[in-house]
Amino acid sequence: MPVLGLPRTVWWLVLARAINRLGAFSMAFLTVLVTAGFGADTVTAGLISAAFGLATIPSRLLGGILADRFGRRRTIVAGLAGCALAQAGIAMSGSVAMVAVFAVLLGLAFEIYEPPSQAMVADAVRLERRAQAFSLFNTALAVGGMGAGLIAAGLGRWDLRWLFVVDAVTCLACAVVIRLVLPADSPARRAADLPVDRPADRPAQRLVRRVFAPLRAEVAGAEARAVWRDRSLLVLLVSGTFFALIYMQVMMALPLALTRRGLEAADAGLLSTLSAVVMVLCQPLLRRTATTLSHHAATACGYLLLAAGLAGYAVADGLPGHLAATVVWSVGDVLMFGRSYALVSDIAPEHARGRYLSVFGTSWGIATVVAPLCSTQLIDRAGPVGLWSALACTCLLLAAAQLTVIRPLLDRSAAGTVPAARSPER
Repeated sequence: MPVLGLPRTVWWLVLARAINRLGAFSMAFLTVLVTAGFGADTVTAGLISAAFGLATIPSRLLGGILADRFGRRRTIVAGLAGCALAQAGIAMSGSVAMVAVFAVLLGLAFEIYEPPSQAMVADAVRLERRAQAFSLFNTALAVGGMGAGLIAAGLGRWDLRWLFVVDAVTCLACAVVIRLVLPADSPARRAADLPVDRPADRPAQRLVRRVFAPLRAEVAGAEARAVWRDRSLLVLLVSGTFFALIYMQVMMALPLALTRRGLEAADAGLLSTLSAVVMVLCQPLLRRTATTLSHHAATACGYLLLAAGLAGYAVADGLPGHLAATVVWSVGDVLMFGRSYALVSDIAPEHARGRYLSVFGTSWGIATVVAPLCSTQLIDRAGPVGLWSALACTCLLLAAAQLTVIRPLLDRSAAGTVPAARSPER
């Protein structure tokens, strides 16, 4: 039975996402654990964090493949369980090398649950409500992050290892919620996809064959190549990467930019909390605009509000100015965030929806690696004014590109030859 126009499945996924986000604060302290806990230098700590970020890119792709091959719920539970084991491994590590190994393993499991959860939302929600549902997902992250900051502030003063223990527990709690309350999987798998068991195989060998044989076929198969050849998806991937770069630079550079202005780095937590509150309050606005604005118009308006908020950061001297600017760009974020995932869900065939969403989601992995490099260089060379001004100008260019470049490209692609992944024969 729907609640506020959305199926209960979506609300359970939102709750599970908030629970998981409540504990997903430990990775921000990984570099501190490596340097303070093991005496390593900052370069080593940075390399370990970068290795984690790089590992999240194939993690997204793996999540999409598993979601379409083995089912949404199974993949979500497996990904969360993998995260819990890796987090526990970091907490129990006795050397920098062990931390590095478990950090990479965590990266490989970290994004697995994203594509199937997004695909499950797209499966359950009508086309005209998908943007609202995906935006609600973003709000769950923000609300969970508010509580995560309080937990981190308490446990971080005691022992950093406990941060990873609590994160592992929340991952398991999230997996339990998903397993108990969401509908069971009924994946449509072709007989040709199933590996043939050999009589001499041991149970462990059969398990490995059943997991990895379909993955090898997927990577080498024509269907996988067709996903990457879908011009509409590639256009959305490029535009989504630019948005992710802006968003991640704001999140990563804000504490440093505040200290350059003579404010406290901890004020970034206050601004993040305000942003979460704005996102919650703006959900009714999103419901009203869902039917009055097209995806492209809403995205362009979102970029304009984001540009105005970042320009506000550029001219703000004290905390009140930063608070006002945060309200402005947060409203723009609400208008934009769910739209891109809704567009990807719309163009994807049902049987490949997980893979489409996983390919699009690699934009965040790319941004996680590139954003800190760009933001630190901009702050060092141009200061906070230069950083925020450059990002605001980029938003203005993206708003114009959304209407003059991206929309025509998507329209031409839709009017042209149907990609192989969406052909009627399949």
